[in-house]
Amino acid sequence: MHQSANRNTVFSGITQFLGLRPGEFDAVAWSFAYFFCIFSAYSMLRPIRDAMGIVSGVSTLAWLFTGTFTVMVIVAPIFGWIASRFPRKQFLPWVYYFFIANILIFYAVFTFAQNRELDQIWIGRSFFVWLSVFNLFVVSIFWSFMADIYSREQSRRLFGVISAGGSTGGLVGPFITGTLVVPVGFKNILPLSALLLLAGVFCIYRLRQWVRQHEHDSHSDTVESSKAIGGGPFEGIRLVIAKPYFRAIAIAVILANFVGVVAYFYLLELVSITFESTDEHTQVFSWIDFTVNGLSFIGQLILVKHSVKKLGIGATLALLPIVSVIGFALLAIHPVFAVMAGLVIFRRSLTFGFSKPTNDMLYAIVTAEEKYKVKNFVETAIYRAGDAIAAWTIVLSGIGISGIAVVCIPIAAVWAVISLWIGREYNRRNESSSSLESA
Repeated sequence: MHQSANRNTVFSGITQFLGLRPGEFDAVAWSFAYFFCIFSAYSMLRPIRDAMGIVSGVSTLAWLFTGTFTVMVIVAPIFGWIASRFPRKQFLPWVYYFFIANILIFYAVFTFAQNRELDQIWIGRSFFVWLSVFNLFVVSIFWSFMADIYSREQSRRLFGVISAGGSTGGLVGPFITGTLVVPVGFKNILPLSALLLLAGVFCIYRLRQWVRQHEHDSHSDTVESSKAIGGGPFEGIRLVIAKPYFRAIAIAVILANFVGVVAYFYLLELVSITFESTDEHTQVFSWIDFTVNGLSFIGQLILVKHSVKKLGIGATLALLPIVSVIGFALLAIHPVFAVMAGLVIFRRSLTFGFSKPTNDMLYAIVTAEEKYKVKNFVETAIYRAGDAIAAWTIVLSGIGISGIAVVCIPIAAVWAVISLWIGREYNRRNESSSSLESA
């Protein structure tokens, strides 16, 4: 009896610390597990993708980013059509089944090429583009699903905790890859990734069950709805153009990606100079990812909800661009590997620890169609447009690390101003929506 009381006290203390309220624990636990699974699956493959970028040649990165952007432009309307025609409870699991099949196909192709000692450059390039698409789609769909399940108030309290599931996966994935890649080879990591993605699908079914149990007859417009979202395949594009709120988010994404790709581009170049083999490159990227996700975990689990509460959405979004201004100023003065590695680790930690959970909160106040179509378009095609713009700027300018770092300083400053405007617009929309609900 006494032990049971102690367990209840500990459980109550944990839920209180995490900001959970009665009835939320199961949903948050399955959401955490869901994000853990899909991000572990991705994080195991990301170092392989980065290594494939080096195999392809750092000079080809601009073409790889352009290829990724082109694929996104083609795929985004296809996803829009699927979302328009099929209920969410049908198409969500099948998106993940599709990507599981893709992973197994790549495993078979890499195995075939290695067994026959064939050139893997074009396979590696295809994998680089594919994983860049895979990452954005599976994560974007995850957060659309979360915005479907949780209310505005819950999103501000719980999205940081749920994001920590991704960072936990981001710790486990690179650790597995970094430990196993040299003894077993990179291709044998792929089936493990597919297995984790399949576990993520199981979490989707458990969350749908939770929605059925807790929403009762009020879930006509949630993930358990039998109706399709409706609208056209290009509705996400139209809404981004038509609405200033979504337009500002899209511009902020492009600017954020511009400065992010600059750091990524030169990091790959320095790693390719310092280390020799593909497996060693994969190992280095694994440990960088491990460090990033460890720091991100702290931000997501403990800090971001307090930042949103105390500073607000806009100021929290502005943290990353402000830090980027400082980081690129240092890089312009000292364009060395240590500064570059520190900048990449610090920026990406802030991205996943603060900016990403806060960005996902922006969609808790919009319609179901906007959650899936706008969010998906912005976080896939628009996101990769920023990649392509940055990559070609680096290639065509030829001004080197110091020069491009100077260019990034005003870009990050503009990004900070837009982030503050987005925060004000979020507050306005939130207050307006709350007034209508109470009327």
